[in-house]
Amino acid sequence: MRTRSLRSLLRTLAAAGALAVLPACTEVGPDYVRPAAPTPAAYREADAQDAQARAAAWPAGRWWSIYHDATLDALVSQVQLDNQSLAAAAARLREAQALVKAAGGPAYPSVGVGTLKSGRRNVNDFGVGVSWELDLWGRIRRDVEAHRALAQASAADLAAATLSMQARVVQSYFALREDDATIALLERAADLGTRWHRMVQNQYAQGQASSADVANALMRASTAQLQLADTRSARAQLEHAIAVMLGKSPAEFSIAPAPFDVTVPVIPAGVPATLLERRPDVVASERRMAAASARIGVARAETLPSIALVAGIGVRRGPTGTVDIHAPLFAGGRLEAGVENADAGYGEAVANYRQTVLDAYREVEDGLVAASALASAAQLHADAAKAAIESDRVMQNQYREGVADYPAVVDAANAALNAVRSDLELRRRRLDTSVDLVVALGGGWQPESGKDATAKR
Repeated sequence: MRTRSLRSLLRTLAAAGALAVLPACTEVGPDYVRPAAPTPAAYREADAQDAQARAAAWPAGRWWSIYHDATLDALVSQVQLDNQSLAAAAARLREAQALVKAAGGPAYPSVGVGTLKSGRRNVNDFGVGVSWELDLWGRIRRDVEAHRALAQASAADLAAATLSMQARVVQSYFALREDDATIALLERAADLGTRWHRMVQNQYAQGQASSADVANALMRASTAQLQLADTRSARAQLEHAIAVMLGKSPAEFSIAPAPFDVTVPVIPAGVPATLLERRPDVVASERRMAAASARIGVARAETLPSIALVAGIGVRRGPTGTVDIHAPLFAGGRLEAGVENADAGYGEAVANYRQTVLDAYREVEDGLVAASALASAAQLHADAAKAAIESDRVMQNQYREGVADYPAVVDAANAALNAVRSDLELRRRRLDTSVDLVVALGGGWQPESGKDATAKR
């Protein structure tokens, strides 16, 4: 009796092996091909760059190294190690990768120990049971395809978040260095203001200056002191922000003051078509579009018949096996609605992808035109600062010689201070714009080896 049951089980498994060949060549739903996106042949604003910028090559390795600042290199290198927002994004990537494994699980037989239904009378038995749903229409494979694409999207999301956080650290560092230079400038202005106040007081005591001159001198000294306090506070807050971005406590973190001597680098724009592969947020959007395409196959497979094989070896009855066939006839429109929902979801993903591409091109064009405009203004600001400093020096000498009055000295000193601060601000804006352009161009990022990221595109 048990011999016949065993033979029956073997015949069932042999039939399962024959049926297993069928899923390898049957997958419902569309095979994903990346839809076309609007891609210009060249950036419109690239003509605004000079010949040096157009001929420059993208820097190899870490993109922030183009600023040639050792302190900055050390800071940005810590971003991926300790930043908690990136740690959360990395955890989401691991979650997505685990779901890929989970989605592929149903492709293999499930083996367990427990109660079995055995014999024609469906008598309860206890033993080892095996169940296996044949992937006749590729539902499981499409589900794996969708989850794999989502995992790739999560990897690109992590890259985008990393690039964004690196950019925030770099720009905060530039702002901190601008504050360092401003603090040095205001310290000199405050010291000079204090000395001028004393000098005017002495002149007033000797009848050589008016009380208005003394008041103006005091106002100048007080203004410089107040601006100095505000700038020191702003620098401390930037230091705190950088500490948190690096995953550190502000109380245990500091950056020593240093000159603001970072030069604005040349950022090559490259070819627009490469942006589709080199910018992580674009790749993440494209991978979600691929996942949405695969879900159409999952939804369509749900509307078709399914076959499940069940076998086992019981303690009382020995080997047993059955084939369960299920064909949906009526589900109240639920299955058809699932297909419609998947189709609409894919349409939404396509629209989101194309919008992401357009936004990416816009950000590059914005960065190019901003960099060009600020570069054109840089020399004018530098010349204005030099002229204002010289005017301040001349006016101070004339006042000592009794040629100029004190209000004119104050005006010249304020003009010089404002001109130098404006020049510092412009340099920081140019550096920030270069960072924005680097981010808009993807920061030199590439999908890992491209082994799966471009599959079936």
